[in-house]
Amino acid sequence: MSQTPSPTSPPAARPTEERQPSAGLVIGVLAAAGMAVALQQTLVVPLVPDMPQIFDTSADTASWLLTITLLTGAVATPIVTKLADMHGKRRMIVLALSVMVVGSLLLALTTSLVAAMVGRALQGLAAAVIPIGISVLRDELPPERVGFGIALMSATLGIGGALGLPLSGFLYEQAGWASLFWVSAAVTATILAAVVLVVPESPVRNPGNFDLVGAVVLSAALTALMLVISKGASWGWGSSTTLGLLVVSVLVFTAWVPMQLRRSEPMVDLRTAASRPVLLTNVASVLVTVGMMANGLLTIPMVEAPASSGHGFGVSVMTAGLLMAPSGLAMVAFAPGSGWMLNRVGGRQTLILGAVVVAASYFLRPIADGSLTAVVVVSTLCGLGAAIAFAAMPALIMSAVPITETASANGINSLMRAVGMAAASAGTAAIFSSLSTATTVDGEAVLAPTSTAFTVGFLLCGVFAAVAAVVAAFIPTRSGAVPQPGSGAEKVVRGRILLAAPAAGAQPEHVLGTVVLTCPDGQQVDWARPDFDGHFSLAFPRDGRYLLVATARGWAPRVSVTDLTAGCAPLRVTLDDRLTVSGVVTCAGSPVAGATVTMFLGSGEHTGHTTTDEAGRYEFPLPAPALYLVAAALPDTGAAHAEKIQVMAESVVADLELEPLPEPLTEAGTTVTGGSGPRPE
Repeated sequence: MSQTPSPTSPPAARPTEERQPSAGLVIGVLAAAGMAVALQQTLVVPLVPDMPQIFDTSADTASWLLTITLLTGAVATPIVTKLADMHGKRRMIVLALSVMVVGSLLLALTTSLVAAMVGRALQGLAAAVIPIGISVLRDELPPERVGFGIALMSATLGIGGALGLPLSGFLYEQAGWASLFWVSAAVTATILAAVVLVVPESPVRNPGNFDLVGAVVLSAALTALMLVISKGASWGWGSSTTLGLLVVSVLVFTAWVPMQLRRSEPMVDLRTAASRPVLLTNVASVLVTVGMMANGLLTIPMVEAPASSGHGFGVSVMTAGLLMAPSGLAMVAFAPGSGWMLNRVGGRQTLILGAVVVAASYFLRPIADGSLTAVVVVSTLCGLGAAIAFAAMPALIMSAVPITETASANGINSLMRAVGMAAASAGTAAIFSSLSTATTVDGEAVLAPTSTAFTVGFLLCGVFAAVAAVVAAFIPTRSGAVPQPGSGAEKVVRGRILLAAPAAGAQPEHVLGTVVLTCPDGQQVDWARPDFDGHFSLAFPRDGRYLLVATARGWAPRVSVTDLTAGCAPLRVTLDDRLTVSGVVTCAGSPVAGATVTMFLGSGEHTGHTTTDEAGRYEFPLPAPALYLVAAALPDTGAAHAEKIQVMAESVVADLELEPLPEPLTEAGTTVTGGSGPRPE
């Protein structure tokens, strides 16, 4: 490996003499931004019954004002977070909040349904603020504040949702529809200014090429999927539209996955996303989010139902919203506790505890619905469990991915939460539609959910949360710690893995491997997965000496000691020790030239063939670990030999001694000659 730490470019880190904002101020501003974004998800929920009248349209058409925000948020999040890793996290937060201000102003100034949908779509584009903000906190906070910052930022999804219900009802009753969005625009603009003034731009970047085709295909697949989840209940789960969109989503995802695996710089690194820590955390995220979202979807209609229903309390819409506020406030209040747990017991145990608390809150619901106080207590308990679990999710994700990809990895986790929210809404609607009974409200006959519908909903959510706890228990313990913070001082060095020159006429190989950077004592600092040309980026906390371990499929790893400084020249690592399956073919103790050597998988698939050189030597690139059969033969004489070999992650030497031509064996008109192993009787 060659290394030249000459300062050929300006330092990536901010100068040490530059005065940095306090950690508390950064946390507060980013948490406020997260709450403002989360408010947009629920801001119009209490107004659903009035929206057809406001826009002079049908109830089904008006419901798109809810759907389109969720849809654009799901589509935009992976794209915006990827751009944040590449071009700057604060820059993307500023862009997202600016778009949200424009959307709010558009909603405040119009009663046109089309313009209102555009405004709600623009508001949804800001959903990426929360995962990007979490990544900024990891980069900027001192070690002792990282856990609390992640916990509070993660909880903003629930906090904003819980506070949005009573706030929107109050504003609408007092000042009308437009007031909601004048307030939203003013608050968001204030937070935007605070972000510009307070939040520093992270120096951690992952420059490269944006996978535009992958982004477009992913957007198409997500659009179809989210439409199925969010509109399937109203369209009918068996309708041609729902089934057609489901087929489209499956087909597009099926095409997108191999496309990403073939990309040198994919939109989503599926190999990292499929790793056990990331995959299991994302699965648990969906399940816990279903419980968090269903808390309001089940509790509000239950307490609003008349007492004559046998399960309701007959409270007003405003009161129902206020009853959900403690759930959101509990998420704020317990953020320090969640952060303490992350620091003391790690992300895995924190996630397990949060999921168990959510499950317990739902299993208690059927026996705690006798009084309004008990309902509020168990609802708040659910919010508390969700806050604990949500704090752990990004910590687990960021501990398992390269530092330069934390925003995009959190974006995928945020997308999983959006899927969970949509699934909770669709599932609740399906339960209510299948378990309803006719009742009279204000002299009109309507269908209302039965007590059984709520009981089924509570128990299912409890089961989902319990399954999430089980899934979390299988997350590897090495990913259980809070991610190492950067405290604003991390620098990024670029580099490239070079493979030894291929043989004349051979195609250049793709680099499929990893690069790991550690301290001299072996503590891991960062890691990266190079693109197909070998380019990679690594973050390191301070100037000094590090160990760099580079490996690629089919090549022996290489470890080097390197001194890294701000602005050092790109690193170059040459791998020249190819891992092979090789040997010498002999006959009667003498090397055999021109022998045919073939290699098969133990299951019979052909993997390669070659001929021996003048010295009887042959060589194959090391294939994937498995059991193989290597066979050599001289077609002219019939001499042959075969051996089984076990390929692992190191070179294999298999010398083959050809056996003389045996007596021909004829069976059923077929002549069999040569080979090795026992001859038939």
